[in-house]
Formats: sequence, C-alpha cells, structure tokens
Amino acid sequence: MNEMNTTMLPNTEALNSTDYYDYYDFDEDQEKWAEIQRVLHILSMVIYGLAFVLGVTGNGLVIWITGFKMKKTVNVVWFLNLAIADFIFTFVLPLSIAYTAMKFHWPFGKFLCKLNSTIMFLNMFCSIFFLTVISIDRLISVVFPVWSQNHRTTKMASIISLMVWLIAFTLSSPYFAFRDTGPALHDESVINCFNNFAFSADYQSPEIIWLRNMRHQVMVAIRFLCGFLIPFCVIIICYAIIALKLKRNRLAKSSKPFKVIIAVIVTFFLCWAPYHVLVLVELFNNINHDGNDSNNLMMVIHVGIPIASSLAFLNSCLNPILYVFMGQDFKEKFRQSILSVFESAFSEESAQSNLSSKSKSKCSEAEE
Repeated sequence: MNEMNTTMLPNTEALNSTDYYDYYDFDEDQEKWAEIQRVLHILSMVIYGLAFVLGVTGNGLVIWITGFKMKKTVNVVWFLNLAIADFIFTFVLPLSIAYTAMKFHWPFGKFLCKLNSTIMFLNMFCSIFFLTVISIDRLISVVFPVWSQNHRTTKMASIISLMVWLIAFTLSSPYFAFRDTGPALHDESVINCFNNFAFSADYQSPEIIWLRNMRHQVMVAIRFLCGFLIPFCVIIICYAIIALKLKRNRLAKSSKPFKVIIAVIVTFFLCWAPYHVLVLVELFNNINHDGNDSNNLMMVIHVGIPIASSLAFLNSCLNPILYVFMGQDFKEKFRQSILSVFESAFSEESAQSNLSSKSKSKCSEAEE
C-alpha cells in the first residue's frame, strides 16, 4: 500500500532518466508536486525541442562549411570535431522529447536506451576535451610561436582529435553497459530507461544495494573530475599564462579567435556547472542518508537537476550562434556571407600576426 503513496521521480543524476530506487515520499504535498512535475515536463520538452532545431541546423551548417568549404587549418579541425559531437547529440534529442512527453515511458527498446544515454555523455566529454585541447593549442601558439609554426599541422590536429574521441568514448561506454529497461515500480505497464548499476533486479539485498551505490558514486566522481573539474583547471591555467604572456609582450589584449574560444568555454561552464553541482549535492545527500531527509531538500534536488539538465542540453546548440556573433561586429554580419563569418571566427592569422609583428619590431630594434 505504501507504493500508492509515493511518487516515482526521474533519476535526475542521469539527465531525465528513471531509476528503480530513486523515489521519495511527498505525501504531504502530492498535488503541488504533481503540478511542479507537469511544468518541468513541459519546460524540458520546449528546451529539448529548441536545442534540437537550433542544434541540428546550426551544427550541420558548421560541419558543412568547415568540412567542405573552408581551407583546412588546425582551428577548423578543432571546431569541426566539436560541431560533430554537438550535432550527434542534438540529432538524437527527439528520443528524450518523446520519453518526457510519454511521462518517462520508453518504447524504443533496450539498445536505443543504452545508446541515447551514451551519446549524451559522449558529447559532454568530447566538448570539454576539445575545449581543453584548444586551450593548450592556444598556449603553445603564444608561448612557443616558432615551434608552433613548424610543428602545428592539420595532420597532428586530426590525430589528436581521434585520440580525444577514443578517450571520450571510453569514459562514456560504462553508460552503455549500465543502462537498462524495465517496468516502473508505480506502474508495470510503464517501461523505464534507467541506470541498473547492480546488473540485477534484486533491490533489497544489502550486498546489491552496496554494489549499486558504490558504482553510482564512482561514475559520478569520474564524470565530475574528468568531465569538468580537471579540464577546467587546465583551461584556466592555460589562459592565465596566455594573459600574462600577452601583457608582458604588450600585445593586443584579445583577438577574434580568442574571443570565440573564450566565449565557447564560458558558455560550456555556465551550462554544465549547475548540473554537476546539483548532482554532487544529490550524491552526498544519498551517502549521508539517515532516513530523516527533508522533503524540502529532495524537492530542491529533483526540481533543480531537471532544469540544470535542460540548460546543459542547450549548450550543444549555442556554439554555432557564438561563432557567428563573436566572429565580427554585428553590423557587418548582414553585409558578409555566412562563409566569411565562419572564416573570421576561426581565423588563426589575427592571433599570430600580433606575435610576428612584435617579433619583427624587436628584430628591427636589435639591428639598429
């Protein structure tokens, strides 16, 4: 009879999926929670739909231009791969839209359940790894301009890109292994797509509970460290060194490609930071669970994470917009072709011309 008084909530940790063991008692305010759930579902579907339309068209345009219309440069290779990761993710968003619209009923089978979640986190890892590689590349170009000019090639960039994809796939592959489908606790006619960390339908055994929680904690920790904290520390260090170098050499404070890269990095941080923070709060709350948790805290977690997940999804459709609006002054956008816009955004000449002009002036002074 207790099941009749509980509300099955989405497994917020897994970006709007569902888990057998993720449910909390909201007896005191069921009508209020039902209304909040309805609003969250509508909001999620609207954001997913917006991300799908903008992401597929925008990233598809970036792939077409950078892949077939522009001269191959190292920057073009980086942003092409970033666009491919975003395009793949936004392309499968209709599955999440349908899942949410059907109140977390998954009719698409186990394989697509596994694939959908894997692609989501593959995109997250690819995005942050490519942003990290771009930051390191910028650092090398500024600090070691001569070495960079001699060794920085599109072939090397392509090899590094392949390595990034392999690492990202390795880190996201556990989601393919752990993802599963099964009847929901509250209604056996509803099929959930959930994280089966224990590979078992027995959710009462203490051993199974310990194994499930341990794997859950490891997955969250790896995702936070490898997919957020460590890469961002590297990015911050890279740009701190770049800023000091440019200031010391009295070079231009910023250039168009630097503005584009920094805008993309800041956008990724703003879109993904709330999700990671709330997931950690949920994890620590589960670790310290004593049976007397406040329903208010549960409400904050289960309202906050779906919103943060939707914000994270939006990141994949924002990059093409940033490429355009950071590429040159707004008034000039309507006077130039789309190809010119992307060439300006991904240009490497302006960043390197400052360094070469500074070096030439120093050489001239020395000769005098």
